[in-house]
Amino acid sequence: MKRITVFCGSSFGNEKNHEVQAILLGQVMAKKNIDLVYGGAKVGLMGAVADGVLSENGKVFGVLPRFLMSKEVAHDNLTELIIVESMHERKTRMNELSDGVIALPGGFGTLEEFFEMLTWGQLGLHKKPIGILNVDGFYDLLLQFIQKMVDSGFLKEINQKMILVSDNAEDLLSKMENYTAPEVGKWIKKGNE
Repeated sequence: MKRITVFCGSSFGNEKNHEVQAILLGQVMAKKNIDLVYGGAKVGLMGAVADGVLSENGKVFGVLPRFLMSKEVAHDNLTELIIVESMHERKTRMNELSDGVIALPGGFGTLEEFFEMLTWGQLGLHKKPIGILNVDGFYDLLLQFIQKMVDSGFLKEINQKMILVSDNAEDLLSKMENYTAPEVGKWIKKGNE
């Protein structure tokens, strides 16, 4: 893996450890010569993970829609800031630039971006590893709900296993480096086929 997209909050949240772990993830990535692709802002966890990479002389590629430039405040020390016209173009560009995805704590935007990449993987549109850095159990309830999707017959267990989870950046990156995507077969069946 040469580049990883990180989705995360544009705020810090209420727990200081979220910021600490975002910085640490960035530092670990840079030490492993993995470039960061992210939303391009200098605020919240977005800025923290970028600052972590930059503190270890790593490369950071930001992708920011023009309309968010004033709201998310573009980071001014990036290797490259790519300005796009829409959120859809942002996600497409981030996907094109990266070899994997990590979600840190965040809100609706983080989940939307994470689940779109996960869905693309489920459909076989890419074979990239997708991880959750589960800082302080932030995603525990979401992971329980995903188990309910499996138990209720709406999600195959093989697709559930596409989500790589750890509370440790080094461990998560190791899981991602060793990931093999499931083979996408016939995923819709009629009747008893």
